[in-house]
Order: sequence, then C-alpha cells, then structure tokens
Amino acid sequence: MPDPGRGGGEAGGCGMTARRDFLGGVTAVGASTFLGGSGTAAAGDPGSDPDGPELRARNTIVAIDGHTQRHYDTLRAELIPHLGPVVVVENDSRGGLFTLVHEGRRESLWPVSDIFELAKSIAHVPLGILSILAPYLSRRIPNPPDAARLDRHDVDMVAFKGPGTNAWIAPLRAFGATLADARRHLDDARLPGRLDAASRRILDAALEFIAESVSRAAFDARSFEDFAGGLGEAIATDIEFAARAQIDGVAALMNRWRDEVGPGDWPGLYVVVLSIWTTSAPNQNSIIVKRFMDPATADSHLIDVATAQPPTDPVLVALDNLARIVQDNVAAELVFPHDRRSADALKGREDLLAREILHQLACPYRSSERPRGTAR
Repeated sequence: MPDPGRGGGEAGGCGMTARRDFLGGVTAVGASTFLGGSGTAAAGDPGSDPDGPELRARNTIVAIDGHTQRHYDTLRAELIPHLGPVVVVENDSRGGLFTLVHEGRRESLWPVSDIFELAKSIAHVPLGILSILAPYLSRRIPNPPDAARLDRHDVDMVAFKGPGTNAWIAPLRAFGATLADARRHLDDARLPGRLDAASRRILDAALEFIAESVSRAAFDARSFEDFAGGLGEAIATDIEFAARAQIDGVAALMNRWRDEVGPGDWPGLYVVVLSIWTTSAPNQNSIIVKRFMDPATADSHLIDVATAQPPTDPVLVALDNLARIVQDNVAAELVFPHDRRSADALKGREDLLAREILHQLACPYRSSERPRGTAR
C-alpha cells in the first residue's frame, strides 16, 4: 500500500489530492471527524425532523432503489421456470443428490454407489472421536508436530471446557459402542479386500484408543495424535475407494444426461453445485462434472454455491441463484456497454464497489468530489 505520509501533492503515483487542498474543501465538522475528532454530527446528516425538506427529498431518492429491487426480484422469479438445461448437485454423505432440469421436467437421483458412504463413514472415525474430545483439551498443547500450522487462538476457542472434567467419558463410550457394533458386522458388509483391511485397521485402533482413554479417565493431545497419526495410510485407502465410486457414478450419469439432452442444448448447460463452505473450493463433484461440460462455457457455467447448512429445497436455492446470475450476465453488457471492467464486476462475484474501495484505501486522500473544471 502506498504511504500517504510521503511525497507532496501526489502519493505513490495514485494521483491523490494534496492534504491541505482536501481539508480546505470540507466543513469544520467534517474535517474534525476525518482527523479523528469528536464532531457532533456526521457529514451530510439531514437531521431527524420527519417533516424536514432534506429528509423528504432523500427518501424519494431511496425509494428508487426500493422499486428497482422489486422489479429485479420479479424478473428473477419469472425467469426461474425458463432456466435450462441445469444440473443441480447437492453434496451430501451419499456422494451428492443430482437433479436435471430440462424442458419442464426434473429427474433426481443419487448416482454414487454405497461404497462411497461406507468408506467415508469409517475414514471419519478419528474426526468423530475428536469432535467429542476437543472441548476438553488443554489449551496448552505441547510441541505439536507442525506448530506453525496450529492457530493457538483456535485451540483456545475449541477447548472451551478444558480438562478439568470427565464429562467426555459417557459420549466417548457411547461412540465406542457404535464402532464396536460396526466392527462385529464388518465381515457381512463384504467390502472389497483393501477397503476391508483398511477399515479394520481404523476401527481396531479407534476402539483401542477409546478403551485406554476411558480406563485411564484421561486423554490429551499427544495420545490422540499418536492414535490418529498411525492411520494415515488406512484413511488414504478409504478415500481412494470413495473417490473411485464417486467418479464412476457421476460419470455414468452425466454421460446419460448428455445423450438425453442432446448436442443442441448441452453446450448451454449450467451446473450449480451446493456445498458447505469447507468443501466448496474445489468441490469433488465440481471437478468431475466439469469434464462433461462444453469446454467453451464450462468456466462460466459451473457455479459453486457455498451454504451454511444443506438447504430444505436445494433445487429452488440453486435456480434462484442461477436466475440472478443469468439476468446479471445480460444486464452487465447492456448497462455497461463501454466499460468492460464494470460489466465483468456486475456479471461476476466481484462487488461493483470493490475496486473503488480498494483504490480509495490505497489512496486515502482521494476526494470523491473533484474541484469544478477538473477532468475525470
């Protein structure tokens, strides 16, 4: 960032107004506030009188945006039934619920085999144990393997109960019972050989760690690291099988849908992938489906939408977001026919104000009201 305290009337080549010229163009209250003083009113405050002409005038201006938003929302709602072809993907524990929307019909299914869910379920065992124990960790974790990657403030927040209680024993014992039940029936699941062996390794190690921790009525970060650290290869094997199941299932479905939609409509396909933020970039389904999209449009027609929680109606959420994107694509080119940068901002993820805010932060003395006669 350029240093605003150096140079004369210009700073860092950003063309800012000289400090004395800027202060000469504001009111005393505005200057006091700008310099950190305790001005009694914000600059431009019309006052609180509801009958004041300035406040009434400003309300008429604000009403414009209210009407704009209503018309924008109406367009979005009326556009939704006309969207297509669209594939909506809701990521979930089964590999993803896929929905094709095309010519007024919908087809929804889970294309991934149950190997995906089985493999990931067992690979998640260490995470399940840690989710029980984490609040009871000591906030002082001695010498973690990669201390630079562990945010101590994060540890302080997660370890909100601390090690002074044994309240973790009951839920850990109950989780152990769930693991033991799965271990007893593992033979009947008839998992592929390498997946079966890796799953046994994870379950056996987890049951041993739980039994020892409950018996001692104690655990710490080091004992958990010793348990989890020895499972890297087994977890990688489970992930390998889950990934193969997902690729095979999604590929088969996308090939079928591409044939059904046909070469005339398929290039215009949009894909909207809904996932929680922690798995959204890149998301596994986004990686796979992109390979089946038209290369000329894949970058702009593959939409990843991060959600806080799985939505009640994923298709509606996806289509609502897509309608906004599609109408903004058209609006961008017509509203900004000669300003490519603003058009790209309107049709993309960048806020229209973002670039101007970055510029003003880099050049803090830039005046938004240039002297009359100054060329823009």
